[in-house]
Amino acid sequence: MKFTETKLKGAYVIEVEPIEDERGFFARSWCQKEFAEHGLNPNLVQCNISFNLKQGTLRGMHYQAQPHEEAKLIRCTKGAIYQVVIDIRPDSVTFKQWVAVELTAENRKMLYVSKGMASGFQTLVDDTEVFYQMAEFYNPESAKGIKWNDPTLGVQWPKEALVVSANDRDHPLLDNLTVVENQQLP
Repeated sequence: MKFTETKLKGAYVIEVEPIEDERGFFARSWCQKEFAEHGLNPNLVQCNISFNLKQGTLRGMHYQAQPHEEAKLIRCTKGAIYQVVIDIRPDSVTFKQWVAVELTAENRKMLYVSKGMASGFQTLVDDTEVFYQMAEFYNPESAKGIKWNDPTLGVQWPKEALVVSANDRDHPLLDNLTVVENQQLP
C-alpha cells in the first residue's frame, strides 16, 4: 500500500498496489503492521456500509466526541464520492482546515481519518456505496456533527446538496460548538 499524508496531519490517502496477471489483480487493502508503521491506529473494531440512492446526497460532517473518538478508513466500493475531512482539533496547526479526496470504485483509493477530525461526503453518481473500517465502537451519546456548509470553513462541495438528512442540516456551526463545549473538541 502507498500512504500519502494530506495537508492535515493524520489524514492519509492510501492507494492499493495491485499485482496484475492474466486473471486481473491482487492487492492488499489493509495491513495492521503497515498501519502501525505509519503511526496510524491499527485496531479495527467495526465495519459499516453506507448505500446512497441519488447523486448529490450529502452525509456529514460527523465525528465522535471524547472519550469515544474514532479513527476510520473510508473506501468507495461502488460509484463515486467527494470525501471531505475537517480538522476540528483545537490544538492542531491545521485547526479548521479541510481536505477533499475523490474516492471511486475505479480508483480504489482509501482515506484514513484520525480521531479528532470530522468527515463527510457527497455522492457524485447514483447508487453509491461506501465502506468504513472503524477503530472505535459507535457510541450514540458521543455521535456529533458540525454543519456541512459552515461558511467559516468554506468547504467547496462539487454539486448542489440534493439529499441531506434533518439531523445533518441541524448540526451546529463549528465556532458555536467550540464555545458551547469550551474548547473541548472533539
